[in-house]
Amino acid sequence: MYRRGRWVKGRFQYPRPAVAPRITATLPKQPAAVLVHGPDGSVATICLDLDTSKALQGVVDDDARRLGELLERCGIRYVADYSPSGGRHLYVPLADRVTAAEAREVVEALTLLAPSLDPGPHQNITDGCIRVPGSAHKAGGHQVLTTPLATAYDTLRRRNEAEAWNALRRALAPELRRRRDLKARAAKLATIAAAPGTSPLSFGGSQSPMRVLARTGLYDTNRYASPSEARMAVLNHFAACGWTLEQVRREMAGQLPGLAALYKDKSHSDRLLDKEWANACGWVQKKPAPKTGAPSSLINDTSRPQPTGGATKTTSKAGAHQLVNDLENVLYAVLDHRLKERGREGLSLRLLLRAVLGYMRTMETDLLDVGCRTFASALGKHHGTVARLLPALQSASDGILTKVSAARGRNADTYLVQLPSHFEQLARDLSWRRGKIYGIRPVFRVLGDVAALTYEAIERGRLSPTTAEIVRSTALSRSAVDKALAEMAAHNMIQRSNGLWTVVVATNLTDLARRLGALDDAAEQITRHRLQRARWHAWLDRHLVPELSENEVYDAEAETYWIPPDEDDGTYAGHVWQAA
Repeated sequence: MYRRGRWVKGRFQYPRPAVAPRITATLPKQPAAVLVHGPDGSVATICLDLDTSKALQGVVDDDARRLGELLERCGIRYVADYSPSGGRHLYVPLADRVTAAEAREVVEALTLLAPSLDPGPHQNITDGCIRVPGSAHKAGGHQVLTTPLATAYDTLRRRNEAEAWNALRRALAPELRRRRDLKARAAKLATIAAAPGTSPLSFGGSQSPMRVLARTGLYDTNRYASPSEARMAVLNHFAACGWTLEQVRREMAGQLPGLAALYKDKSHSDRLLDKEWANACGWVQKKPAPKTGAPSSLINDTSRPQPTGGATKTTSKAGAHQLVNDLENVLYAVLDHRLKERGREGLSLRLLLRAVLGYMRTMETDLLDVGCRTFASALGKHHGTVARLLPALQSASDGILTKVSAARGRNADTYLVQLPSHFEQLARDLSWRRGKIYGIRPVFRVLGDVAALTYEAIERGRLSPTTAEIVRSTALSRSAVDKALAEMAAHNMIQRSNGLWTVVVATNLTDLARRLGALDDAAEQITRHRLQRARWHAWLDRHLVPELSENEVYDAEAETYWIPPDEDDGTYAGHVWQAA
């Protein structure tokens, strides 16, 4: 059966008829669409609808190309067509029907790769439908088949087996994980928002409008008069965020197809991009500098932190690096195993200490004046959690971390990091490890603390470890390590050969973090911190009483002393003096 289309209240729809017409050999004269789900809700063909209402034409074409390449890599055969409006359809016929929930999950995961993909047909079990090749279009013309007719007929007769479908699910593992996390977060935020007295600022914001514009190419015509102004707004945004021209070029062919679509064609972008990027960088440099004494906001979680004024360098650069190397040996040999007794808090303390050592190496000093929000950005945690963990880490570090100055105004707490005498011999006996120490890399914001420590044990191990050796070195439970290893192996971050685990060097952790949505989470957190700092600094400017100078406190020429009366004075003052 199929549905006839018609205009309903200004929208072209395919309403449910009382008696649905059956499909025959005769082509319907008016626009028509077939149902995606069967009577039992199962799906025999995955329908991918790339719509020009979701993104510009260039983005639609690019999404169709990239989705086609993904399907071909997974060994999936498909049929493609296009509509007179510029939309594209991809049909994936399956030999074994899948449930509506499974089909919807995969299609919604694909929307994270293709911003122009409309998941609507698979989100409505009773009314989800799509126009097939040959159908009339509401604007005139027909849906045109682009796959050769013989190939399309063969693909629909010899449908894709379950093995190819499972290969597609494996390839979409990051997107499937991210989609589940987004749904869980949306449900949690809806519950929190319903509670009285809650502030949306505390629980994360929506996606940056500039990032959405760069992905889809759709812009507000009331704000931007032309594509030229829209793309300059996007370039200004990325210049202010610290991007480079090479990063912009690379992402225009990757996660930012909308920015590329704002240019007429590739030759147009090649001719104008250098000049427009220079203008964007010049605009950023002309922005007013922050007030004297106010710390500049971090651009991203890998930016070098700016001290807030409480710390001064007391060691040389080489001495600071050597101290970090020694403390790493103490961390791996002693503190990791001590902190495991604290359970979940111990995991956070271990990663916080790693962030402390990472900032020591970056700032090349043993006095750290780093705020809770900066540590929170490095760990992917709430700043309130970091504020609670820092005192606990000070007491559990056995003399390594010592607070020497309390926070005041714009200045954060200042901590002295040192190697206690009872650890000096241990630090000398152990050889330094290769590699770089991290708090939390963006990808582990999603995969979790256990995965971060497990990956570190494989990456920084002197030899490729077995599962048992990872359990011993990380002081984590066997079940937690097994779960983390399986998940990272599913994302092709690590691989096992002859019982030994090694890192897959070809897997880019930054690209994986983008697919999992960790980079968007980090950007939202940094934006939230920037707004909170601005509100705090504004409050200080309004309420902080300026300190008095010495000449305002004491005037040397004023007679501020009092000469006592004589003992023989019989006045009231004299009696008071004698009584005192």
